[in-house]
Amino acid sequence: MSDAELVLRSTRVITPEGTRAASVAVTDGTITAVLPHDAPVPEGARLEDVGDHVLLPGLVDTHVHVNDPGRTEWEGFWTATRAAAAGGITTLVDMPLNSLPPTTTVPHLRTKQQVAADKAHIDVGFWGGALPDNTKELRPLHEAGVFGFKAFLSPSGVDEFPHLERDPLARTMAEIAAFDGLLIVHAEDPHLLASAPQQPGPKYADFLASRPRDAEDTAIAHLIREAKALHARVHVLHLSSSDALPMIAEARAEGVRITVETCPHYLTLTAEEVPDGASEFKCCPPIREAANQDLLWQALADGTIDCIVTDHSPSTADLKTDDFATAWGGISGLQLSLAAVWTEARRRGHGLEDVVRWMSARTSELVGLDDRKGAIAVGRDADFAVLAPDETFTVDPVALQHRNRVTAYAGRTLHGVVKSTWLRGQRIVADGEFTEPKGRLLTRTH
Repeated sequence: MSDAELVLRSTRVITPEGTRAASVAVTDGTITAVLPHDAPVPEGARLEDVGDHVLLPGLVDTHVHVNDPGRTEWEGFWTATRAAAAGGITTLVDMPLNSLPPTTTVPHLRTKQQVAADKAHIDVGFWGGALPDNTKELRPLHEAGVFGFKAFLSPSGVDEFPHLERDPLARTMAEIAAFDGLLIVHAEDPHLLASAPQQPGPKYADFLASRPRDAEDTAIAHLIREAKALHARVHVLHLSSSDALPMIAEARAEGVRITVETCPHYLTLTAEEVPDGASEFKCCPPIREAANQDLLWQALADGTIDCIVTDHSPSTADLKTDDFATAWGGISGLQLSLAAVWTEARRRGHGLEDVVRWMSARTSELVGLDDRKGAIAVGRDADFAVLAPDETFTVDPVALQHRNRVTAYAGRTLHGVVKSTWLRGQRIVADGEFTEPKGRLLTRTH
């Protein structure tokens, strides 16, 4: 590491081989060596010794609604990426909807990239969108570098992003399979949702009944059948129903190319504790019961669920009314995701290595960034979070970087304080102080 410009040293560095005391050498933004803790620092290199704080790879969040351009009163690249950096996230992939225009054509992608270019505090990539009428746009978007394609099987909540019924889904999946792309799916069956009891008002139990597990399970079963027939790559977004886990495990054992994510709110919040009228807890599919949550954690442990992402989906505060039927559905979680997951993971006997696997390594693999992101290893980008895992803080919405500081975690005490975040060897936030934006726009390379 004679040409190293920076050495980060910690008694606890999380690497693919385990956690150990180490010195990590960085040259031109890339990790060039992972050496013993007491390795000599090369002449001219700067040493950053973080002591006993944990040095972990920057998190990669592959499910974020930035809403920019078009709904920037909800969020935006400047605020979203600051919030992400404050929470130890160094890469995010932006969802194609809730922005205007949605990312459903190459010109729309270029618009979004232009908006993001000078506002991104962290690295940003983009998903494309699959609509009933844009099948011909999918290959051009793939060639332009989107990481895959988002589709809804039930109404999305915004008119400009309609859902796919069964025949359009089959056409879309066949087109994407033809170039071995990735289809990521909001899987709820619209007919079962329509037939579920619809009782407006402030009671969370009524909202939960309106989004039954069977709607998820039925949609996932159909997705599996289509993926098996077409040998397509599919990814189930924000799984909340534990009832779907056996069929997912069986499908994978049969060779179906299916991966699955869940979210911090499904792993740390329960239906039993949601106060009536508290629509900051509303999301679709919904936060379910504690017994369901236990099974999601088991599925993370055994690998049936691959990864954890935020599904950060903010809105203005006025859209979070006390009527669960009409309130905007979405939970803001970028800044708090690491702490929320770590707090519950440690309670259940999991280590930080598990959290890094679920929130960095496997998310990087999902989008094909595992040659650059997701691990402290030679050749990867020098993206790090420095974490004090035993320190606690109480969530104060005022301290959040999100544009709208509405949070389901308000007042909760969480473990894990991010002391600093580094992007390609440059510290981008430390103790609440941010640099100017240094993020790059990412495209799929393989």
